[in-house]
Amino acid sequence: MNDTEVLFQYLKSILYDDHIKKPDFQQLKAENQKLALGLEVLQQQVEEMRHYSADLSQGNLSAKMPSRDNYLCSNLKNLHANLNHLTWQAKQVAQGDYNQEVSYLGEFSLAFNKMTEQLKYREEELKKEAEKTRKKAQMIESYNDLLVEMSRKRNELILVVDRWHDKIIYSNEGIQNDQSGIFSHPQDLPFYHRIVNWEKEDYEIWEARDNGQYYSINSFKIEWCGQESYMHIVYDITKEKLQEDDLTNKAYHDVYGIYNRVFFDEYFQLLLDKQENFVFCYMDLDGLKMVNDHYSHLEGDEYIRSFVSLIKKSFRNNDVFARIGGDEFALILNQCPFPLARQKMKAVYQSFFTLHHKDYPTSFSYGLVEVKGQDHRIMKDILKEADDLMYQCKKDNKKRLKAEIQSW
Repeated sequence: MNDTEVLFQYLKSILYDDHIKKPDFQQLKAENQKLALGLEVLQQQVEEMRHYSADLSQGNLSAKMPSRDNYLCSNLKNLHANLNHLTWQAKQVAQGDYNQEVSYLGEFSLAFNKMTEQLKYREEELKKEAEKTRKKAQMIESYNDLLVEMSRKRNELILVVDRWHDKIIYSNEGIQNDQSGIFSHPQDLPFYHRIVNWEKEDYEIWEARDNGQYYSINSFKIEWCGQESYMHIVYDITKEKLQEDDLTNKAYHDVYGIYNRVFFDEYFQLLLDKQENFVFCYMDLDGLKMVNDHYSHLEGDEYIRSFVSLIKKSFRNNDVFARIGGDEFALILNQCPFPLARQKMKAVYQSFFTLHHKDYPTSFSYGLVEVKGQDHRIMKDILKEADDLMYQCKKDNKKRLKAEIQSW
């Protein structure tokens, strides 16, 4: 085989082979050895480009950067920088910063910007509706009709109690109750004894609840037919209360029935302001994108639900579990010793890892941070520490699951 054929086969091996076959340069003629050395440089740059592109295709944004003189990787370097910035922007959006915009990724930019716009609009509308409902209930609570001659035309229950004899001396026809109809006897009311024993001098608005029904009661002193008395005007505010609770629940809960990022940020800051001691756990559900891509988003949804179910049943009701991103979750263990939290998370991780009823590995990465209120740490630093620990855990998980991950 002549030198030209040898060098051509070497070039083909560089471009197409996983294991490049390098010829013996000493067997070439002197005038062809310089070309062979040039092809050797090309080999190094192609191999570097392959490793770099493989890392980026797997989402490894901590991939080793190619050498400066490797111009084959120029576009990949630009892509790497864009992905790093996009990751930062996505985290900002997850933290509630909906002013992030992407303008450097074509059609994806339009989709990303539309998503953040809709998230911002949805959050604002839910808060407006919750505030509107709250004001409506507040207006009902403060409403007080003193015109007794019109009381029979209204739905409010109006009761007048003799101050000195603790008995009802006037009541109108009653208030509609969705469960048991109209109260035919005032003593059937769940707050009857509190009304007849009322002794406060000042005007007061208070609430009562019974069997899922909510009542707002305005109580104040009056003179009735020459007797010192108390008037109590009772409003059924059940519908408004349920609407307010429902809107509040939507504003602070994720679609999986756990708290969302808005609630998490507010609660986390409250604990820091009160200088409470707690353990914070930052978690990332491994392989969610792979499951969505290879098994459908329905299976990805089921993967999330199985993880949420395990965490919810593994911890106390007073611990706060929230979804703060697509595959990112946070857990706040209130007044929990750090060794116990570490032991518990290790057991939960092992339990989730051994769920072999799926066709893919089930795993999550996490970082635990002990927070002591008297240390006066800020949220940003705590989240950064937990994120670093979680990332180290994710690297360890990849080593542990290497055989399975390669099959993904």
